[in-house]
Amino acid sequence: MDRWMIYGANGYTGRLIAAEAVRRGHKPVLAGRDRDALDALAGPLKLTRRVFGLDDPGAIARQFDDIDLVLNCAGPFSRTCAPVLEACLERKAHYLDITGEIDVFAHCHRAHARAAHEGVVVFPGTGFDVVPTDCVAATLKQLLPDAHHLVLAFEAAGGPSPGTARTSVEGMARGGRARIDGELADVPLAWKAREFVREDGTPRSAMTIPWGDVYTAFVSTGIPNIETYMAVPAKTIARMRWMRHLRPLLALGPVQTFLQSRAGATSGPDDARRARSGCTVWGEVRNARGDEAKLALVAPNGYDLTVSASLGIVEHVRATRPTGGFYTPSMLMGADYVFGLPGVRRLG
Repeated sequence: MDRWMIYGANGYTGRLIAAEAVRRGHKPVLAGRDRDALDALAGPLKLTRRVFGLDDPGAIARQFDDIDLVLNCAGPFSRTCAPVLEACLERKAHYLDITGEIDVFAHCHRAHARAAHEGVVVFPGTGFDVVPTDCVAATLKQLLPDAHHLVLAFEAAGGPSPGTARTSVEGMARGGRARIDGELADVPLAWKAREFVREDGTPRSAMTIPWGDVYTAFVSTGIPNIETYMAVPAKTIARMRWMRHLRPLLALGPVQTFLQSRAGATSGPDDARRARSGCTVWGEVRNARGDEAKLALVAPNGYDLTVSASLGIVEHVRATRPTGGFYTPSMLMGADYVFGLPGVRRLG
């Protein structure tokens, strides 16, 4: 058995990964639910495609009979992770995905013992969510081993893909989250706001968001207090704070259906927009004495980073056959992994 699969290959990010995989000499099996879209993608790439949904657990598992690794690119992962992961565990295929969803990380982490027993690598978050931030967190932990507070932030330009937009709609209904004294805690939308400074000295306002690192960075570093921020205009922070009053409404099924349909209508950034837009990641830690360490990096557009990071992890897992179990990026690939990816530059 020596084949791997991209599930959700016809989605925005899946298409990018499939094209780069072929350029690197790989021949992944492309899979998803949309036959026409898969045919349109697989034909020019000269790849095999498989059409199946995620409603029948037995049928999913049979699709993995000859597969040694699945990279799940079909979001929202709150809907797709559980059935794909279960089939991977049943068929002893490694499970990877590009999620940034806190509850998906938690679900995968709960499978650690079983995955270790089956020899299956379970590695959610192989892309922009959460490779750069997790590597920054792990590096800062090395610089300040007794850190008790971690702040991570990012600024990403270029616009969202349909899957990212739908996930964001789900997240607004859930509210904010942070890690406080070692526990995941619900906090209001835009709970805190502050500024971060770009490489050119430009200050950027930012607000807390429920980013995946409030789960994964705790697993990677053990730091008990974690806040995650996204750089946005000040008016966006004010709007999100106003939307706290609408959370009960946002959680209603019909409202979610409407907002998800609107979010799914986005197309994602084209090649030119991705090429001219990059991202910045900031990290800070401090200990009980008030000692601090800081680190930042600049990188290509988040979708381009997702492609290179995910394929690097796919190649590593298939070549080295790591011990089974749950992994974060820094746990499997090392804290410096992100700094070796194309176009990534460390600032501090």
